[in-house]
Amino acid sequence: MTVQHHFDAVIVGAGGAGLMAALNASKHARIAVISKLYPSRSHTGAAQGGIAAALGNVEEDHWEWHAFDTVKGGDYLCDQDAVEVMCHDAVEAVIELEHAGLPFNRTSAGKIDQRRFGGHTRPAPTDDNPDRRVAVQRACYAADRTGHMILQTLYQQCIKHGVQFFDEFQVVDIIVKNGACLGVVAYEIDSGEIHVFRSRATMFATGGFGRMWKVTSNAYSLTGDGNAIALRRGVPMEDMEFYQFHPTGIYKLGVLLTEGVRGEGGILLNKDGERFMPRYAPSIKDLASRDVVSRAIFQEVKAGRGIDGKDYVYLDIRPEVVNRYFDEDGAKNVDGTPRRITAEDVRKKLPDISDFVETYLGIDPVTAPMPIQPTAHYAMGGIPTDIDGRVVIDEKSTVMPGLYAAGECACVSVHGANRLGTNSLVDLVVFGRRAGKAMIADLDGLPTDDLPADAAEYTAEALARLLADGGTERVAILRRELQQLMTDDVGVYRNAGDLTKAVAGIRALQERYKHVAIDDHGKRFNQDLLEAWELGCLLDLAEVTAVAALERQESRGGHAREDFPDRDDGAWLKHSLGYQTAQGVEMRYKPVTITKYPPKARVY
Repeated sequence: MTVQHHFDAVIVGAGGAGLMAALNASKHARIAVISKLYPSRSHTGAAQGGIAAALGNVEEDHWEWHAFDTVKGGDYLCDQDAVEVMCHDAVEAVIELEHAGLPFNRTSAGKIDQRRFGGHTRPAPTDDNPDRRVAVQRACYAADRTGHMILQTLYQQCIKHGVQFFDEFQVVDIIVKNGACLGVVAYEIDSGEIHVFRSRATMFATGGFGRMWKVTSNAYSLTGDGNAIALRRGVPMEDMEFYQFHPTGIYKLGVLLTEGVRGEGGILLNKDGERFMPRYAPSIKDLASRDVVSRAIFQEVKAGRGIDGKDYVYLDIRPEVVNRYFDEDGAKNVDGTPRRITAEDVRKKLPDISDFVETYLGIDPVTAPMPIQPTAHYAMGGIPTDIDGRVVIDEKSTVMPGLYAAGECACVSVHGANRLGTNSLVDLVVFGRRAGKAMIADLDGLPTDDLPADAAEYTAEALARLLADGGTERVAILRRELQQLMTDDVGVYRNAGDLTKAVAGIRALQERYKHVAIDDHGKRFNQDLLEAWELGCLLDLAEVTAVAALERQESRGGHAREDFPDRDDGAWLKHSLGYQTAQGVEMRYKPVTITKYPPKARVY
């Protein structure tokens, strides 16, 4: 049985980008939000440390400084026109969130408080070197629950404004006719029924795909559904070789310990008790960008300086240790007083982090250092879009009418080769907001064609194949092999031999996936079926990631090639576009947009 729905716009994904779009569109049209989760379970809620905006509430700051840091952090692969839009609009978007009820931490004057974060800087005051920069307090925060508060605030506002939610619906396909998107097809998890949603505007805000790696900060639900659906319908994936490994995941578990720990003064130590980041980033040290810190940790481990000879180091926020390094650095508050942190500060400003390490490790961060290792965290690449969320399908910036994307599943590109901490939440609210407004502005000009008679046929056949008896391969085994392969061969450091092996291995797994078997053949809450379908998404995206990484013969940002250790602007200052074809992934390229910031050496 197929159920039909009609809306002006449908948004797939109920995280920060999807809810921000829905809220801005709901004032002018009939909007539906479809989510495979209950909205408050969306992964935006896992973002901890803050959202960047150059408010200047604690010290002088300007959005242009934020833009420079973003471009530099992205190793000059960012489209600078999009970066300027994001950093300029961030100020207004954060104030809009505050007015919607988000409970930010406050300064003594009652303004939104701000903290330091990796890669966010300002020119050094009274310094003879004009290129020297120091950390700036730019991250607006709600303790270490900033994403959770954004999610709750936006969900409440969407309910208030009459957005209709379809919770626990798995979108499986988009409906494309004459080159335009006319809606989506979804599987209702509660009943097993197929639903067709006709809409003039359709937006993906489905998040990332970190579950293709073994150790990841991503929730089990982050399997790249929206990206894989778009890829199968002819949309390329942009810059998939650039995947960020966050330096401070809990050892073995990958659960994230926010960069806000280092923003409050936390330091990284090796087995000798040495603070090693001055060796790799002598100016900004522990607050260097994430790719720099992750590689530094790997190099410490490779040199035999991991804790107890293992592949992890310590993150230390103990006040007596941090204050000693504050004194060595001559760290000052804005008013010129010596910088200090207390046990009360740790518990007040980092309450969730304290809970996490006590729950998972039995450690009190006030009295003991925390074992950490890099964890697969964030996709810089994804569905290509313009600055208003319209999906771009080729190197000539042709858009697919009716299809939009925002958030981690999309690539504007504002993160380039490496995202700065806190810019993910900025991306969500700024481009979710812009996409919501663009959908409404575009509505009258979007196609109103009737749906094809076979709109639900692909979805029905795809699910029927997975439900059919006779398969010999197991989902859990294939997924585990994929995650190990990606971790071994498409990790923090890469080379041609490993990447070639990865591409061949992924394609072998794709062949085995054709013979996958599941045990549950029921209709209601069939998680066995859904996990099998999600595995297919991960395999498709893994292939694009590995091929794009093999083709890019340079090191830039999150893509570090041992056999090509230098950045090569002459040959590779360009975005990659990976298309799915019957013969495998086809790579094309398009230029990077540069406005104010010509590429230069990236040092911290």
